[in-house]
Amino acid sequence: MQIHVVQPGESLWGIAQAYGTTIQNIVDANQIPEPNRLVVGQALVVPVNGQYYIVQPGDSLWSIGQRFNVNYLTLAQVNGLSPNALLMIGTRLYIPPAAKTSAEIFAYVEPRGDEVSELLVNQVRETSPYLTYLALFSYEAGRDGSIKAPVIEPLPSLAAENNASIAMAITNLEDYQFSSELARDIFQSKAVQNLLFDNIIAEAKRIGNVSDIHFDFERIPGDQREAYNNFLRSAVERMHAEGYTVSTALAPKSSANQPGEWTVGHDYRAHGEIVDFVMLMTYEWGYSAGPPLAVSPLPQVEQVVQYALTEIPANKILLGQNLYGYDWTLPFVQGGEYAEALSPQRAIEIAKRYNAAIQYDYTAQAPYFNYYDEQGRSHIVWFEDARSIQAKFNLVKRLNLRGVGYWKLGLPFPQNWQLIGSNFNVVKK
Repeated sequence: MQIHVVQPGESLWGIAQAYGTTIQNIVDANQIPEPNRLVVGQALVVPVNGQYYIVQPGDSLWSIGQRFNVNYLTLAQVNGLSPNALLMIGTRLYIPPAAKTSAEIFAYVEPRGDEVSELLVNQVRETSPYLTYLALFSYEAGRDGSIKAPVIEPLPSLAAENNASIAMAITNLEDYQFSSELARDIFQSKAVQNLLFDNIIAEAKRIGNVSDIHFDFERIPGDQREAYNNFLRSAVERMHAEGYTVSTALAPKSSANQPGEWTVGHDYRAHGEIVDFVMLMTYEWGYSAGPPLAVSPLPQVEQVVQYALTEIPANKILLGQNLYGYDWTLPFVQGGEYAEALSPQRAIEIAKRYNAAIQYDYTAQAPYFNYYDEQGRSHIVWFEDARSIQAKFNLVKRLNLRGVGYWKLGLPFPQNWQLIGSNFNVVKK
């Protein structure tokens, strides 16, 4: 799979010619609504076998081979070069496809209201071939051991058609907020816990395609940290007896005792020992109420993962990834207007509308652009594209992580799913 960044004056015809494919193949892979209008800086996935690389200053066959995980002798052979050849800057080399690694892919879906929207139905239909787990968000745990279930039909059957299993996401949400007191009440009563587990198991059996029980309990007070660990030990005992795995969502931390209401109650080492796998919520550095930043900048993401690896085995870690970006109105004022969440597809359409060239921050490994709206207000948009996603996939492969988890389906990002197919053999349960 080739990632091509649109340059000034380029057309789909020229790009297709350069890679020996068709305009329609590129349009379909990227779901391009106006094929005759591309955005400068837009990253396209080009569905070809392998990819091409333009030699940069300082490159050698060995360094390029290291970058793409291909033996330098193989590179020399497929490009008709001597293994000791000096490479000319600007030379285009063919990079044969690397062997795929196996990975588990986990994605939340959050149906709301009395029926599942057509948008979510279509998203699940399109993405479930690339999923190990479709995580239904959320089953709200009650103080009396009950669970409040979302409307989910026909999502389980759509997942089953593509051998994606269901994860039930159990939360301590109350009135759309994570409740510390609700969690405390559940953790302090064995009777409530037992009833909660009974209700979870009954619902899992009713759905029929469930393989994982996923606990996303957030804002756990520090004094409830060990109580949460004990709750999970009890949950694992019950769920394993019924044939279900247990997983948890963990707030991003870079040290064991990192302060903060979202982090103090999450014990990485204990979760790594107790549950079958975890999803690191490695996103929201840039968030709706905060200053403009990349949502999941690579250095910060890797810092969290490197800490996690000191506490949790790599084969238990899913790297969390956002499927969205934000549009901030400038100047940013703390407590002022919230940034607008938007899909990568929508970000490209905004850049096209306002004739903005997309830039790329190579430190954060994230795309962004600036524009002025009709009222003359300045904006900055940080989002995800094929380059930023590939950077995360490279991290997953380099550190031998279990896979990737996504928050959340509903915002279209076709390039992401194309890249999953070219990078990974998706594990099916």
